[in-house]
Amino acid sequence: MGHIDVAGVGFVLPDGRTLLDDASFRVGDGMKAVLVGANGSGKTTLMHVVAGDVTPSSGAVTRSGRLGVMRQFIGSHANAEAEADGVTAPLTAQASVRDLLASVAPPPVRAAARALDAAELAMMERDDERTQLRYAQALADWADSGGHDAEVLWDVCTVAALGIPFDRAQYRELGTLSGGEQKRLVLEALFRGPDDLLLLDEPDNFLDVPGKNWLEEQLRATPKTVLFISHDRELLDRTATHVITLEGGTAAGNSTWVHGGGFAGYHEARADRHARFAELRRRWDERHAQLREVVQRLRQKASYNDDMSSRYRAAQTRLRKFEEAGPPPEPPRPQDIKMRLRGGRTGVRALTCTDLELTGLMHPFSAEVFYGERVGVLGSNGSGKSHFLRLLADPSTVPHTGTARLGARVVPGHFAQTHHHPEWNGRTLAAILEDEYSLPLDRSAPALHRYELVHQRETRFDALSGGQQARFQILLLELSGATMLLLDEPTDNLDVESAEALEAALEAFEGTVLAVTHDRWFARSFDRFLVFGAEGEVYPSDAPVWDEGRVRRERP
Repeated sequence: MGHIDVAGVGFVLPDGRTLLDDASFRVGDGMKAVLVGANGSGKTTLMHVVAGDVTPSSGAVTRSGRLGVMRQFIGSHANAEAEADGVTAPLTAQASVRDLLASVAPPPVRAAARALDAAELAMMERDDERTQLRYAQALADWADSGGHDAEVLWDVCTVAALGIPFDRAQYRELGTLSGGEQKRLVLEALFRGPDDLLLLDEPDNFLDVPGKNWLEEQLRATPKTVLFISHDRELLDRTATHVITLEGGTAAGNSTWVHGGGFAGYHEARADRHARFAELRRRWDERHAQLREVVQRLRQKASYNDDMSSRYRAAQTRLRKFEEAGPPPEPPRPQDIKMRLRGGRTGVRALTCTDLELTGLMHPFSAEVFYGERVGVLGSNGSGKSHFLRLLADPSTVPHTGTARLGARVVPGHFAQTHHHPEWNGRTLAAILEDEYSLPLDRSAPALHRYELVHQRETRFDALSGGQQARFQILLLELSGATMLLLDEPTDNLDVESAEALEAALEAFEGTVLAVTHDRWFARSFDRFLVFGAEGEVYPSDAPVWDEGRVRRERP
């Protein structure tokens, strides 16, 4: 079995700001501990520290057991530890299912897979004796590392996650899989694999509701020790044995505290903790004021009475020691996120679909969406929901037949499920707003402040946390003047406060909303639903439908 000990970990960002300060906790054998906190509080950074990807500024991490790691963005963020030792290159949409499974395999298998791939490519280019010997050695190393056993495991995983055996799935490009299919595939490999300790960064993101139910069952049943990040309140309530909170709200950085009673009593415990801090701070302030008053009074008396000098110096010493000890921690500053999605009046028929078929994904269907409606788009992973939103945002990007016609004055605004915006990578938020929206810093700062992003204005988009990227995308929707919002899993990376702010903004939005979601709480705010069924049918529903299974169609 495995365990984690985090002792006094601190982490300073490249710009000099302290992100983590004295983070300490223990995850014992077999525990299922969830790491929670506001977007940008440092949860993913702390996971990188625990995984050994980055070195903390202070403190130490000790682990036991074999480690398996699932990154926040499957298929788009490389295994940093593997990159450091040259085993795994960053995964792209063109990478294969085999590449993805190898990236979460034990290190010897990862190294052997990389060497075998390189040898096979060399054999395609030249067939001399040296290349043949290199290929033969790579095959031997693959066998010695346990590669054949890994392929047996991967076959079980691809059948469970994709419905097809590994020999048919292994060369499929990741870009042909939905985000949920990629996540399910990696989770299958990690739960079934040999690792004793799992680090899972938002494993429920992109999973449909049957997939989330499966994940809950796996977390409850596995003997492995698991540290994971999630914002899904139902999943936390059903699986977490301990809740590790990362919060602080001061310039000193965020630290951790642990609630050992599961998620059911977490909110009460957190409120009690904050109330206790507030009371301790109130008492400290009162005592501080009393000591300062005593020093001031004795100073005046000592100025004309030498007998009071010793009492004055003693009072000064008490005040100095009291101030050096410092005040108790203040309750964390609450987030104050104000999203303003304005929209605008459009034609009554905001969207008309006529015999629309996304090639190879579903049967032709017809549907209408009217101005002002909130329509939830539901269905299993891989059923075509994300493709449908991309088609509405830009028809040229998705092969289809039939028509999807937007109404008069409908301006679509698309929120990407994977946050994939390569055009923004390497650019700061302030630069994106100035270059693309003509907002100089004095005008963009107030908008960033409303989204709790003003301190990240000089941070590169690709360096933000997943939740911060999501909030920035919503800010750009606000600035774009969109009158139809196409939201693909918008709450996946948002903390609870941000998700509630989005719900309030959508309630006030003057326009039409279509949102793909597997968030059962978020779905309660929608008027009706468009369901992508397992048989390839697309049908309307007045209530959410969560039990549609995997689409039953011939897979390549």
